[in-house]
Amino acid sequence: MKSAIRSGLGATGLAVLAGLGFAVGLGGAIGTPATEDRGSASDTERPDWKTHWYDGRAEVSGYRLTQPRYGTKRTGKAVLIFVTERFSESARVKADSGRHPPEDLFSVVKVGVVKDFQTGIYDYHLMTTAFVGLEPHGGRPAGALAKLTFSAQEWCGLTFEEWLPREGGLLRRAFSYFDGEGDRTLQLPLPANGWSVDQLLARIRGLPGPLLAPGQSVERPLLVRAERAVLFHRPVAWGPGRVSRSAETVSVEVPAGTFEVDVYRVESERFSYRFDVEHAFPHRIVRWTGPDGEQAELLGSERLRYWQLSGEGDASRLKGLGLPPQSLPPAAR
Repeated sequence: MKSAIRSGLGATGLAVLAGLGFAVGLGGAIGTPATEDRGSASDTERPDWKTHWYDGRAEVSGYRLTQPRYGTKRTGKAVLIFVTERFSESARVKADSGRHPPEDLFSVVKVGVVKDFQTGIYDYHLMTTAFVGLEPHGGRPAGALAKLTFSAQEWCGLTFEEWLPREGGLLRRAFSYFDGEGDRTLQLPLPANGWSVDQLLARIRGLPGPLLAPGQSVERPLLVRAERAVLFHRPVAWGPGRVSRSAETVSVEVPAGTFEVDVYRVESERFSYRFDVEHAFPHRIVRWTGPDGEQAELLGSERLRYWQLSGEGDASRLKGLGLPPQSLPPAAR
């Protein structure tokens, strides 16, 4: 795969990305997993996913982002972070060792989606975090949403939302600087067979198990992404939808290389997404497209303990994700 990555872009593609300020992750992180080389695996013959995901590291991937805002497609960057954690049912947070009784704890995969893009003189910083259960707990099956948060920061102000499954429903707490959208607490239904689009970022990767067989399509109640509900002032409500997986793999080319992918489509009357998911384990999200021209393409990916990389020189590790270091004004002389 490493040679495929290098030949997939070519000199012209590399020059275009360099002109946009992006690096391109050409190291072994894309071609081979950060642990041992696991090769390709089908849904029924995949490696032990627990060995991979419980290795004490996170999978961090950089993307070239096209984000619609104010009627214009903005160029930016996105980062996806997948990491397993022990989660407290009572506190609804990552559990520190020894602070909670064993019956209160269960395993989740935390899915972080970070987006940064410029709108004229000011920029946007968005983050969505979905906690998806990897085992049954609290009356919910494995794969169920345990918690969802979203925040947006830009020069006009800050918005924060938290969605929590509680007492058979979905508790939504919203805090916004927009008039009419200030401090609110709302209770939504929570269909037993419903999926939020944010939750599906884990499920389409086979966490905690295969979601659909090749060629399969299911109709389910779907919940809009938190980001889209907030930025576009959309109602947060369940609606009928369809999730499908392609019968055959297709080949797609992105800045990180050429990949065989399964195509997942998430569709409703209000939105439509396509996710190109790496067919080989660990089934990374190679590319996605969404409403109003949203698109993200994989630049680079690594498994690492990012929380230990906060030193002055550690920004160099962004190169493996295909991302440039943050641009700062020059120091005063």
